Amino acid sequence: MADCLFCRIARKEIPANILYEDRLVTAFADIHPQAPVHVLIIPKAHFDTLNDVTAEEQQLLGHIVLAATRVAGEQGLRDQGYRLVANCQASAGQSVFHVHFHLLGGRNFQWPPG
Repeated sequence: MADCLFCRIARKEIPANILYEDRLVTAFADIHPQAPVHVLIIPKAHFDTLNDVTAEEQQLLGHIVLAATRVAGEQGLRDQGYRLVANCQASAGQSVFHVHFHLLGGRNFQWPPG
């Protein structure tokens, strides 16, 4: 999707505070942080929602989780703890329709969320 906000960030057409990048994913600071550390981890390939990810992408999803743990460590969250969240569809809070994961940390969280 050529005009997708996150695709444009991954292609570096829109500036972002990129914290990690490799050939499959980009991780960048959220511009509206909900915690002291709030990083978005996106696949460079476009999928509107998690519903659009197929079995062929299971290695990509594992790669995203490993990238998230790496970023969490780089942000000093490994021992303190962090939350990794993916929203699917608008009613669950998804506002940008490009699969992405929120890495949140730096404060205590409540359960249940939302």
